[in-house]
Amino acid sequence: MDDRLKQLLILGREHYDRREYELAEKALRQVLEHTDHYADVHNMLAVILHDRGDFLGAERHFERAVELNPNYTEALLNLAVTYNDLGKYDAARLVYARIRRSDGQPGVLDPFARGKIANMHADVAQAYLDAGCRAEAVAELKRAVALCPTYADLQVRLGNLYRDTGNLALARESYEAARNANPRFAPARVLLGVTFLSLGQTDQAVVEWREALSIDPENKSAKLYLRMVEGQRNARLRSTSSVPAPIPEGRSEARASDIDLSDAVAQAAPLGGPTQGREGGD
Repeated sequence: MDDRLKQLLILGREHYDRREYELAEKALRQVLEHTDHYADVHNMLAVILHDRGDFLGAERHFERAVELNPNYTEALLNLAVTYNDLGKYDAARLVYARIRRSDGQPGVLDPFARGKIANMHADVAQAYLDAGCRAEAVAELKRAVALCPTYADLQVRLGNLYRDTGNLALARESYEAARNANPRFAPARVLLGVTFLSLGQTDQAVVEWREALSIDPENKSAKLYLRMVEGQRNARLRSTSSVPAPIPEGRSEARASDIDLSDAVAQAAPLGGPTQGREGGD
């Protein structure tokens, strides 16, 4: 390797590590003018193109990176994610299977690999959901949480799917798993409270909403739900000392059907979003 090429490689890697992508790309493309045989150069350039939204360009360079080094796990994962972004779900699964085979211990991956693959499953789940394939979406999210059970945001998304299909028992399990993975993830507590209310467990719902407010005092959903439940409780207490007012048919106390879930769901971090839903986050 001549000194000029060595300098370009060092420069490209330094700019890349500092996320100075324009400068990194300039240096890396100059390296490729000299030689096409550095797998990490192709991987870095592909990441830059992917970040820019050029998925086809990223695909070409990721494929070249893994051609040069078939055991390049990071490039394989990046290629799988890019295939997923391009809607090539079968190709993404094949790459995923290839990573698992090369690991040497079936089912065991390092945390970085597990996280990226879990996100890939979650993206596929969203694609299935957008296509109206709810059962397939649930299956993909179950794979995601199996890989990363301490990712609270993944557990919340699975819980939302169970809730939307009317399976409140499994929704509760998922929300409890999210709360246990990250006790300070307020959206999980808000949604768990709503599920408790749906199951007729109002006291447990109030506990979760109050805890959510202790974590996030400005949480509008928790404030709203507590005000509604406590207001109806106070109304019932007042009614015991006066003539009972007629109760509208089918309405006796606060129910989950009285609640607009949109705010609570919106606060649940999307995949790849705010880290408060991840393990150890605040």
